[in-house]
Amino acid sequence: MTTDTRPLAGTVALVAGGTRGGGRGIAVELGSAGATVYVTGRSSGAGRSDLDRPETIEDTAERITAAGGRGIAVRTDHSRPEEVRALVDRIAAEQDGRLDVLVNSVWGGDPLTDWEHPLWEQDLEAGLRLLRQAVETHVITIRFALPLMVARGSGLVVEVTDGNTARYRGSFFYDLAKSAVIRLAFAQAAELRPHGVAAVAITPGFLRSEAMLDHFGVTEATWRDGVAQDPDFAHSESPAYLGRAVAALAADPQVMAKSGRALATWGLYREYGFTDADGTRPDFAAHWAKSLEAEHGPLGDPL
Repeated sequence: MTTDTRPLAGTVALVAGGTRGGGRGIAVELGSAGATVYVTGRSSGAGRSDLDRPETIEDTAERITAAGGRGIAVRTDHSRPEEVRALVDRIAAEQDGRLDVLVNSVWGGDPLTDWEHPLWEQDLEAGLRLLRQAVETHVITIRFALPLMVARGSGLVVEVTDGNTARYRGSFFYDLAKSAVIRLAFAQAAELRPHGVAAVAITPGFLRSEAMLDHFGVTEATWRDGVAQDPDFAHSESPAYLGRAVAALAADPQVMAKSGRALATWGLYREYGFTDADGTRPDFAAHWAKSLEAEHGPLGDPL
């Protein structure tokens, strides 16, 4: 990994769905590497989304700037094409048509995911709404943002997902959404390759998002107290780990060689040498192989 502490200085990024979790971690680490980052989502100081959580895009933008970049919060509902078009038009106007990195991290599907029932017993509207929220938003965003990259003949698209193998993810609509996001990266890579633009999917391991910390009743400072409730939590990773993986990809001049692949933090840390915020290098795939594979089967080969 480059020793330059600001390898993304001059870079313009858009992190769609950067209010919290992995999206926030990516946005802040892109800022730490020197990028100007437009961070979007539905939760802002002007009002919360239907998730009704306290995190806001303005808070993420402040963290980006504090880390050394420039954070710009733009409240955007990525299910509304007219709002995404306006967002991209603003970026083009303010950055002379430049967009170097697009991160698609829109999710919001946790309250819609049914982990208890098979497909035929699930609420159909909730499942279809999950797909609209987690897949259709990505399609809308790339439709309007990609022309900026194609016009410049360079760029990187990162689709954030869960898992990078064909293994079933435990709930029909959840699995369909996360698998579809990987396919989005694959399809984009095929169409963008002649234009010098790369597209990848990326997954964290066991992510210590704000919601997960709340679930265990801990904070990022006290997260190890949650291990007593779930031993696997000892192998979790902070959103910064995912963010550093994306920042490393964005700074890699040879990233086109990875275009179309489904990547993971546990593979990229070996290649780029980054650590989590606490200096550790979590490897959830290694933990799975050692402690979970006998009960749950192998993760499978990367897609």
